Amino acid sequence: MRKTFKKLAFLALPLTMAVSSVATADEVNIYSYRQPFLIQPMLEAFTAETGIKTNVVFAKKGLIERLEHEGKNSPADIVLTSDIGPLYDVVEKGLTQPVHSDVLTSNIPAQYRDPQNRWFGLTSRTRLIYASKERVAEGEIKTYEELADPKWKGRICTRSGKHTYNLSLIGSMIAYHGEAEAEKWLEGVKANLARKPQGNDRAQVKAVKEGVCDIALGNSYYFGKMLTNEKQPEQKEWANAVNLVFPNQDDRGAHMSISGAALTQYAPHKESAIKLLEFLSEAQAQSMYAEANFEFPVRPATPRSALLNQYMGEFKQDNINLQKVAELRVQASRMVDKVGFDN
Repeated sequence: MRKTFKKLAFLALPLTMAVSSVATADEVNIYSYRQPFLIQPMLEAFTAETGIKTNVVFAKKGLIERLEHEGKNSPADIVLTSDIGPLYDVVEKGLTQPVHSDVLTSNIPAQYRDPQNRWFGLTSRTRLIYASKERVAEGEIKTYEELADPKWKGRICTRSGKHTYNLSLIGSMIAYHGEAEAEKWLEGVKANLARKPQGNDRAQVKAVKEGVCDIALGNSYYFGKMLTNEKQPEQKEWANAVNLVFPNQDDRGAHMSISGAALTQYAPHKESAIKLLEFLSEAQAQSMYAEANFEFPVRPATPRSALLNQYMGEFKQDNINLQKVAELRVQASRMVDKVGFDN
């Protein structure tokens, strides 16, 4: 008998804990790297529309290893991730299966899904340059390439080069410029750092507000999170201290990444799981999903949140397929070590 989930809405379980019950046809079991509050509204809407229950195990790390260990006995039907990195990893480990769905291919643009239909993007975000309103003139920096310009020496902050968000950006630079030029660029960015890479994306914007640096790299949704943070209102000041720069608007467009999902290799509720994937790509769920985390819907013509419309509007997005970017993450990681970016 397959192991499956107890009837709990959200579980944050130690990876050694077993969960078991009788399998039910009308349910979907999800291993999620996405926080429960981000996905719960969409899952409740799915259940209300279809009658199919959803059960979630949430963890910040270790779910891929758990899936690998469980093998054919895994109860998981779907893996949800917060970035292309772990999505690519679960596919490369052979832990998923392709989904051939006209709904998914119609709703999700080609750059946000695997060419072999093994993973699908559900929301997108861009890697912004956050620039000080006081110390950086509008238009003074326009591209990722300019981050290596010596004029920014001692003026840039970023989190670790080994973080998946930065590895994706570096991977895109390799894709467009080749390894040698990308390495030269990364060395230039390192030379311009105001401090050793540290903290998360919000910490970089805080550093700009405090004058530690003048520009920083960060994902777009953090701006919305800071600007609306009532529990830590000081973050509103951080957000109000910066202008948002969407890089490379005159050529390829701003680097994009995704949150996404994949159908597991031995999904015990395959048909219901595909219904959930399709539901998450439709207009209602896309709007809810993006609103919850200030991300961009991947489905074309889906309304964005009012905050995104006010502060970000329309911008040119890089349309490179993220499978290609993900494939270059190993090279990007080696490059980070070679130039001593985090040292």
